[in-house]
Amino acid sequence: MKKLLLFATILTLGFSACVEDKPYEGPASISDVAYTPTTVTSNDDVTVTAKITDLNGVASAKVQYKIGDGNYTSVNMTADKNIYTGIIPQQANEAEVTFYVEAVNKAGITTKSQEKKYTVGAAAIDYTKLVLNELNSSGSDAEKYIELYNNSDVEIDLEGVTINKDEELTWTGKSGQKIAPQGYFVILGAKGSTPDGFNSGFSGKKSVLVELFAPDGSLLDTFKRGEKGTGWGNQTLTDVTKTSTPSFSRCPNGTGAWKLAEGTQGSKNPDTGVDMPD
Repeated sequence: MKKLLLFATILTLGFSACVEDKPYEGPASISDVAYTPTTVTSNDDVTVTAKITDLNGVASAKVQYKIGDGNYTSVNMTADKNIYTGIIPQQANEAEVTFYVEAVNKAGITTKSQEKKYTVGAAAIDYTKLVLNELNSSGSDAEKYIELYNNSDVEIDLEGVTINKDEELTWTGKSGQKIAPQGYFVILGAKGSTPDGFNSGFSGKKSVLVELFAPDGSLLDTFKRGEKGTGWGNQTLTDVTKTSTPSFSRCPNGTGAWKLAEGTQGSKNPDTGVDMPD
């Protein structure tokens, strides 16, 4: 009997050793899509870059672009490790160019990035004056918010502006969304149940990274609390929602360091605040 059991065990182990793990067959990851120059003239070719990764390898990558309401044209991208580059050729003045990056991995699965846009000959917008100004994680998802502030003397168009939370896209500015000079723009949580909301999961007691990007993909501003470690949100910190100063706020308004303060949704932050606890 013992010999039979031993023989069965050996057969089982041998069979298990012959079974190969099924390779990952999900889509490739496309991130950090950007273009240069950021102010495009009719004499400029536009260089599009993106970070594309896949466990089994990328078979091909392309920039798909169109002019106005026309059909898409594809441009092959070249790779330097995980960074892929493609060129959109010169276009006529006032042409509105829409583009996205498309990748096909070796499993044959196609992935597309979000669309980006630029207008040839459009006046330059100084996005460097746009900042994260207040983040509030108190209450329900619909009560949580991210507030932007415009430090400039001119209106800023928010179309194509993006916000990443914990290194994942959580909000994209839409056509018609603008922020007035020295003005505020509030984005509520609970995406899907609040108009133009962001994917929340925003906690006042967990590590978090919030990043603000211009339409060309350049980083404008960052809020960071705690460390990534094994993943953002995995580190437990002091719960600021239980205090009288539950908002992460720039003090003074628009330019200061990150402090804890009373919530001032859509209006001026206090000049001073409380240091953030660990």
